[in-house]
Amino acid sequence: MFDIENAVLVIVDVQEKLTNVMHESQNIRRELSKLIKGISVLEVPVVLTEQNPKGLGPTIAEIKTLLPNLEPIYKMAFSCLGEEIFPKRLEALGRKQVILTGIETHVCVYQTAMDLVDAGYNVQVVADCVSSRTPVNKQLALDKMKKAGIDITSTEIILFELLKTADSPKFKQIAGIIK
Repeated sequence: MFDIENAVLVIVDVQEKLTNVMHESQNIRRELSKLIKGISVLEVPVVLTEQNPKGLGPTIAEIKTLLPNLEPIYKMAFSCLGEEIFPKRLEALGRKQVILTGIETHVCVYQTAMDLVDAGYNVQVVADCVSSRTPVNKQLALDKMKKAGIDITSTEIILFELLKTADSPKFKQIAGIIK
């Protein structure tokens, strides 16, 4: 199980031009906003990436509003680990549990997840916070990651997993976010 002392949230390439063409794009916007709010309450660090921002635009406004001081890592490689700064930023945090979200599930999220596992990280992919242009590609990627030993989770599962107990002073805040 993940815990708040060892976890980090990674948000991969949730940018304007990409998000607008994702299957059920409103769902990823809503669930990712909930997850970010919950992660903020729990004080879990966040790493944000943008794939070719000149071509695909900036991170969507919903995320930028919730994380106004977070500078994205710009990348051209599909896997986040293909950019030198990304693994350095993860290592600097000293956390080995990666909560992985973003788009597209079958490209950048998939390749990042596989590379993170190869680099010794424990990875959970948040199924309701990832998307692809087609549901088939999303499901194929989730299936491949699960077969590779990567846990598939949801916003509610991971937030309550991190929270651990209902007598936490942060329980009411998390419960309010989920509703």
